[in-house]
Amino acid sequence: MSTNLEERGALIEDIQQELAAGRLSIGDAVRRLRTEVTGLHQSQFARMCRLSLRTLIHIEHGDGNPTLKSLNAVFKPFGLQMGVVTVQKTSRARSLLDDLERLEKGPGNPRASAAS
Repeated sequence: MSTNLEERGALIEDIQQELAAGRLSIGDAVRRLRTEVTGLHQSQFARMCRLSLRTLIHIEHGDGNPTLKSLNAVFKPFGLQMGVVTVQKTSRARSLLDDLERLEKGPGNPRASAAS
């Protein structure tokens, strides 16, 4: 592994941004972090994260339904963890929010009457 600490930090940040933007799957992000940042084989990385090799393979291939604990275990060595991020509001999301607002303000809504 010939990358220095600054390059590794920039790579981690790049992968994190790609993942947050939805341009990279969780499995691809984990695989890139493992190979490009650490240079470790799957078995070495799984042992370091205290996961079974099978769990790591499933995460990297996007198979199954990994637990939050497992996902955090693979991201922790890079200073990352799973979380909720704001996504860009789409016209569909805006439309749903508008519909909910109309329903809440509607004349047949008991909550709307009580609030008045």
